[in-house]
Amino acid sequence: MRSYRSVLEAIQRGELSVDEGLRELSQSAVEDVGFAQIDHDRTARRGFAEVVYCEGKTPEQSALIMARLAARGESNVLGTRATREVFELLQKEVPDAEYDDVARAVVVRRGEQASLGSVLVVAAGTSDLRVAEEAALTAALMGSRVERLYDVGVAGLHRLLRQLDRLRTARVVVVVAGMEGALLSVVAGLVDKPVIGVPTSVGYGAQLQGLTPMLGMLTSCVPGSSVVNIDNGFGAGYLANMINRLGEV
Repeated sequence: MRSYRSVLEAIQRGELSVDEGLRELSQSAVEDVGFAQIDHDRTARRGFAEVVYCEGKTPEQSALIMARLAARGESNVLGTRATREVFELLQKEVPDAEYDDVARAVVVRRGEQASLGSVLVVAAGTSDLRVAEEAALTAALMGSRVERLYDVGVAGLHRLLRQLDRLRTARVVVVVAGMEGALLSVVAGLVDKPVIGVPTSVGYGAQLQGLTPMLGMLTSCVPGSSVVNIDNGFGAGYLANMINRLGEV
């Protein structure tokens, strides 16, 4: 199955008529592999290929979907919540695939490696790094310049206050925090940029697997902040990149 670019180039060379090209493009938008309908039109519509959420799929299913996406060569490919088994299966078909142990993500680099604006990912504690790195990897893979500021939670607020210049020069800030989730309100009260909160399931009993920091972030009194779902580093990184790119228009 050819990419959009290859079909358009074939029309330009006269190898396909316009009608033939339109027919091939319409047929190639969705690829039916039985257990999945792969959306190859996602890059054209959204600017990035369909992202594969690997958890809940078999390793074979995840690897096959990502291999088909990589074969098109139109955009970087990302698989989240992926195991090393998924990576090893994919690497047999796509030798240049990469695996990030901390973010638990599989990456295949196919698109241009842009580095736009500035997204700062802030993590309250080292236990939050799996989610923070998922956010950072996602935003970077989609074209943002990403910086990291880790282990600056409210239990040692002086660590954060030493980094005010970095906080205030970022175009978008992603705040990743478990426990009570107070770091979002603190950061949002210090900057004049959009702040995206990511509650994590890090903490003891009454933390309720992320529900407590999520509710704390949602009820923050500081305007200009928003919150994604518990442990959803991918969603935060995706949104941060979209906001960041607006500054390049």
